[in-house]
Amino acid sequence: MNDAVRKLANPQPAEPHYREAPNNIEAEQALLGAILVNNDAYYRVSDFLKPPHLYEPLHRKIFEVAGDIIRMGKTANPVTIKTFLPADDKVGDMTVAQYLARLASEAVSIINAEDYGRAIYDLALRRALIQIGEDVVNIAYDAPLDMPPQTQIEDTERRLFELAETGRYDGGFQSFNDAVALAIDMAGAAFERDGNLSGISTGIMSLDARMGGLQRSDLIVLAGRPGMGKTSLATNIAYNIAAAYEQDVNPDGSFKAKNGGVVGFYSLEMSSEQLATRIISEQTEVSSSKIRRGDITEADFEKLVACSQMMQKVPLFIDQTGGISIAQLSARARRLKRQRGLDCLVVDYIQLMTGAGKGDNRVQEITQITTGLKALGKELNVPIIALSQLSRQVESREDKRPQLSDLRESGSIEQDADVVLFVFREEYYVKNMEPRDLSDPKYPEWETLMDKVKGTADVIIAKQRHGPTGTVKLAFQSEFTRFADLAEPSFSQYEEH
Repeated sequence: MNDAVRKLANPQPAEPHYREAPNNIEAEQALLGAILVNNDAYYRVSDFLKPPHLYEPLHRKIFEVAGDIIRMGKTANPVTIKTFLPADDKVGDMTVAQYLARLASEAVSIINAEDYGRAIYDLALRRALIQIGEDVVNIAYDAPLDMPPQTQIEDTERRLFELAETGRYDGGFQSFNDAVALAIDMAGAAFERDGNLSGISTGIMSLDARMGGLQRSDLIVLAGRPGMGKTSLATNIAYNIAAAYEQDVNPDGSFKAKNGGVVGFYSLEMSSEQLATRIISEQTEVSSSKIRRGDITEADFEKLVACSQMMQKVPLFIDQTGGISIAQLSARARRLKRQRGLDCLVVDYIQLMTGAGKGDNRVQEITQITTGLKALGKELNVPIIALSQLSRQVESREDKRPQLSDLRESGSIEQDADVVLFVFREEYYVKNMEPRDLSDPKYPEWETLMDKVKGTADVIIAKQRHGPTGTVKLAFQSEFTRFADLAEPSFSQYEEH
């Protein structure tokens, strides 16, 4: 359309329209006035409203200073607050001291304080949404090389998730007061929870006793050589957590796990059907090989049906995508948390994942993966159990017990993990040493050793930020792929290192 046609179509030029970010200065003034008149109003809003949520910079400062004074047990009013605010600043024709006095004199009733707080909070969320939207549009227009569309989608999804979860999408420092309050809340939750654990129970008492359960935001690396049963242990723990799930209601109406939890299981090696077969075998004590071959009795089949009906209610979600990237895994985990809730993640296993880069440097790629998993655990506030392979150098040693140096691409896995567990079954190695000839003089010696180690497994706690290292002895029933606490008192269940 040329200029002449445009002028004819629009004889009057449109007035330029300026859109101000959503805000309500009057609501902020009313809330601050209520707080200055009656400090109890602060506690009506302090659990959800923070200084950055206020639009006017001076109001943010007043709210922050008032909060600090009130939390110290002192009275916040125009007189006590003004010394902490810039005296030279002007609000129109008024000084800051006069402005504070005006806020208090025109204060609303304390009954309305929470309503004003909610209105201010909602407007802050809208401003944050606008900021994310503007960034999406600007980056999409610019098309920077370092941010292809898929990366931009993942970044936007992350920011929206953070905004939905916490009401803010900026990082920043947390006051020590808040950190102490969180620590006390954790201790209180542990006191009320079954087993008095600070973390989520694994369902294996001797393991819980040494770890205090699975701690939120921890990266727990579970490693072992093939055949040691690391997937079995992870599956056992995942099912135990999901089966123990009990809901509790937060004051705001949302749900949280009182016991157990909702579990997400990334099975990069086995299909969901294979994983389900393992769990059914463990629960019904019908051998998984018999289930696969159909070599079962009618009674066994009835057990399987009853177990499957019970398992349908268990909040265990399986993703069987092979070769998933850390970015895809993170995006799906966020989605699961928003839609169904999430209390624990299991990844089987690290070496089958792909990093963000397409280079040949596998060590660097593993570093990206472990760093990404650690960050995801903190973001979602859930423990992540990540399985890992061990290098072959274990097999060449006489002592086959794993060490931290045996972790493949060891550096980053060992560094990023909060807890490193090794699964070690001596039975596996002793079985392979069986003399071929029954008349061999070494056979009785082998038989004695086999009887000693049969049906047992060691879970070696090689690293733990929150507690001691050592070895937990467990029972292992290979036909049902099940780990359990040892029943025999003759076994020393824990050896501290």
